[in-house]
Amino acid sequence: MSQSKREIKTIAVIGTGVIGASWTALFLARGLKVLVTDPAPNAETNLNTYLEAQWPTMGQTGLSEGASLSNYTFVSSLDGYFNQIDFIQENGPERVEFKRTLFAHLDEKLPSDVIIASSSSGIPSSQYASACQKHPERVLVGHPFNPPHLIPLVEVVPHPGTDRETVVPRAIEFYKSIGKKPALIEKETPGFVVNRLQAAVLMEAYSLVSRGVISAADLDTAMTSSLGLRWALNGPFLLNALAGGGSFQHFIEHLGPALKSWHDDMQKHTFKMSEQDIQDLSKSVEPMFQQADLETIQRERDDALSRIIDMKDRSSSLH
Repeated sequence: MSQSKREIKTIAVIGTGVIGASWTALFLARGLKVLVTDPAPNAETNLNTYLEAQWPTMGQTGLSEGASLSNYTFVSSLDGYFNQIDFIQENGPERVEFKRTLFAHLDEKLPSDVIIASSSSGIPSSQYASACQKHPERVLVGHPFNPPHLIPLVEVVPHPGTDRETVVPRAIEFYKSIGKKPALIEKETPGFVVNRLQAAVLMEAYSLVSRGVISAADLDTAMTSSLGLRWALNGPFLLNALAGGGSFQHFIEHLGPALKSWHDDMQKHTFKMSEQDIQDLSKSVEPMFQQADLETIQRERDDALSRIIDMKDRSSSLH
């Protein structure tokens, strides 16, 4: 299979939920043509409304030459369009059997040099690439972080049979070309990397609030006014090195025993996720949002994200 000749100009987006719609906005903003399909009722109307609402934000972040909302076509099926497609970004349900059926069909119909990427947030592609009879080596995960049109990260997760010589570099190169910051995940693991890190923080947050150690509102304040600020600028290993006077080893030797004791205590108080635990926690959390204007919060979040990302891009030491 040749993976070096095809120029990526037309993307097929499968699924127009939150992630698929956001990907579509980004692809259009980068001057690409997009074929979009989704069998859900009102999917085409909902996508058009979303894109119209997000386009001003995309303009603020910078549009590539040829960028236009007119560059997408909503189709009932990709059948009949396979020879026009240069790259697939799948955003379907997180169900293995659904993906197995879909990917087998895509693999059967697509030209051999078209990469098939899934936005799956945690299902390793080996669980559905095995259904591909022709070219399972062109399948991988390209997992974004919500919303993809703003957050730069995309986790590139090959399965053991993915072509590491051509497919992985081509996927990474493509994502970089549209302004993403790809991180290569060398080994498949459920949830990949970012969602596992997020899960660790969330489970401890749930535990602390459910045990009455802190209120949900104050926990959110604690995160956004401390760790959230620092982690937006530097990752944990670099922060460790800075705290260790430039030495990661010094930091972990100095603070490691305390970290271990805190982690041991966390293990004793792990949030169990029982039905009663969830109900009790929700009762204490839900009042935070009953009077909130979530649309305004999201809009202000997106505006702030754009400014933070722009600031980071302007600073060579914060990339």
